[in-house]
Amino acid sequence: FLQAADVAKPLERLSNKHLIFQNIDYALDLYLIYVLTLSIFPGFVFENTGKHNLGNKWYPLVLIAMYNVLDLISRYIPLVPSLKLESRNGLLIAVLSRFLLIPAFYFTAKYGDQGWMIFLVSFLGLTNGYLTVCVLTIAPRGYKGPEANALGNLLVLFLLGGIFSGVTLDWLWLIGKKKAFYSAKSACSW
Repeated sequence: FLQAADVAKPLERLSNKHLIFQNIDYALDLYLIYVLTLSIFPGFVFENTGKHNLGNKWYPLVLIAMYNVLDLISRYIPLVPSLKLESRNGLLIAVLSRFLLIPAFYFTAKYGDQGWMIFLVSFLGLTNGYLTVCVLTIAPRGYKGPEANALGNLLVLFLLGGIFSGVTLDWLWLIGKKKAFYSAKSACSW
């Protein structure tokens, strides 16, 4: 039977500081996933599309559609247990290896054709959705309800920080590009 002392006893949980220190790798994973993704997509994809035959209006839309479709599909891949990446080190290596996409996008925009750019954008979307779901489903394992909830909230803060940093870094692709701000200025003028 339950004692009165057991009923009145509040649930103890780890502090936010301890939760973050125990899961700093997951927090950095989420931060880096979105820093990289949003520093490339959609700004670089829309501005620096390289050589293509689809026309100036349709090609960026095809790239954005490919990213979104593969991002959506990849969020369901971890439902297959054999395809889910659960290793902390494996997740960190996968997230860090995505940074090789930066020179790949740069050289593809400069020297590649539309097929390579479509492949890279698709791969970016595929890895973004897959890694996000893997991190957010693996991190709270082993914690009680209140701790898992607090950890989820803390991870979302790192995700939002990555979004903000990625959007800010997206402007770096425009440095050194002639007429980079001309198109935005002309779009806003009456």
